Amino acid sequence: MKKLEFKDLGLSEEILESIGKLGYKTPSSIQEKVIPIILKNRDIIAKAKTGSGKTAAFAIPICEKIELEEKAPQVLVLTPTRELAYQIKEDFLNIGRFKRLRCVSIFGKEPISNQIRELKQRCHIVVGTPGRILDHIERETLNLSKIKYVVIDEADEMLNMGFIEQVEGILSKLEKNRNTLLFSATLPETIVNLSEKYMKNAENVEVKDEASSKGEIEELYYKVEAREKFSLLVKLIYKELPGSSIVFCRTKDNVEEVFGKMKDKGFICGALHGGMLQQDRIQVMNDFKKGKFTFLVATDVAARGIDVENITHVINYDIPMEKESYIHRIGRTGRMGNRGKAITFVTMKEERFLKDIENEFSRDIKEGNMPTKEEVLKGRETLKSTSQKLNKTKHNKIEKLNKDITKLHLSAGRKKKIRPGDIAGTISSIEGIKPEDIGIIDIHDSFSYVEILNGKGNVVIKAMESKTIKGKKVRAQVAQK
Repeated sequence: MKKLEFKDLGLSEEILESIGKLGYKTPSSIQEKVIPIILKNRDIIAKAKTGSGKTAAFAIPICEKIELEEKAPQVLVLTPTRELAYQIKEDFLNIGRFKRLRCVSIFGKEPISNQIRELKQRCHIVVGTPGRILDHIERETLNLSKIKYVVIDEADEMLNMGFIEQVEGILSKLEKNRNTLLFSATLPETIVNLSEKYMKNAENVEVKDEASSKGEIEELYYKVEAREKFSLLVKLIYKELPGSSIVFCRTKDNVEEVFGKMKDKGFICGALHGGMLQQDRIQVMNDFKKGKFTFLVATDVAARGIDVENITHVINYDIPMEKESYIHRIGRTGRMGNRGKAITFVTMKEERFLKDIENEFSRDIKEGNMPTKEEVLKGRETLKSTSQKLNKTKHNKIEKLNKDITKLHLSAGRKKKIRPGDIAGTISSIEGIKPEDIGIIDIHDSFSYVEILNGKGNVVIKAMESKTIKGKKVRAQVAQK
């Protein structure tokens, strides 16, 4: 039987072009099941683990259905963490790149004034955490009148983090004539009750844990005394020689301690936890995706939104207290058909938590063999003599998508009464430039950004030397990254 391809799903050329450049070849199981349902405007309750391709499963059909000319937001995506909101925003921007779709992320610990400015412009998709979205709704800075799709992503994690009341508060303020799409790795009773209250004739989709059933995630545990954890971690690194790994800790203090010790040992690593400034967290995330370091030491909350395809190992330095967190953690490896390994450290007092996880999710977590002295010595020499293989796959795909796109900085903005139509009109009047060569336009008070597609950035920069916008001379140059 012929394998289903994205082109068989009735998607537009703009969407097919962007996902093709992003490296999407054939739909994953959840994409194959979910995309046609969303395209038919049906509600969905989808149970699928992290790493199954679920973000693209809702982002692709939603990008397909959005009306470009509508100024008010048409899509609202709720996520439990800032990192996940940022990642989903990036995914929407990349998938909707050639449809010129504009997506903004709004979450706490960022200036609300900047978010209000972005929401005043044409904005097709809003992604954010429940608390900050409610804040904008109460300030009346987020227009809900045109919302056609609301996505509740990582619903079980929002329950664990105490956000369900806020989610209900948001859902109660939305128009009834909308589609609600709920995605969750597990479906606790509270989530089921939420879906029954706010969704209509929802189709249930469940994607089995294909990776573990095919043996693509090997799950092991090691019994260890708390004071011996770091010593065991070092030995396992030399034994396993991970390519790209996340080491999960329970608290930010543990993250800092393990991160410091790993750096002292010479391991290339980064740290991620909720106590860091948001811009620093985003920088660490991006550096990890680009393969600038091998080990990310992180808390559960901070690591949500890490979308790196070739993570070889997840190491639970601290076993999670919430059973569902185990599923989310190990879902960072074995993604999209790749092989992976999940290793959990268990102290004597924590053995019952391991049993609870095995019973709750029908896992068969085997006890690992302790590294031998020979394995440790051999691994140590290997790391000394060879450069560690870093993961650059995802980064390269996005670079390929953006290769022919130039983001320009224009020296005029809202204070000079410049509107998107003014910029688009001037640029499309340039010889050799068509309207479809103009991408997303973002206007600030004193300047603006515009994306020029199809490798025509230099043509526009040159032509703007003799052009005006609304009779005003405007300087155009490549935007600083």
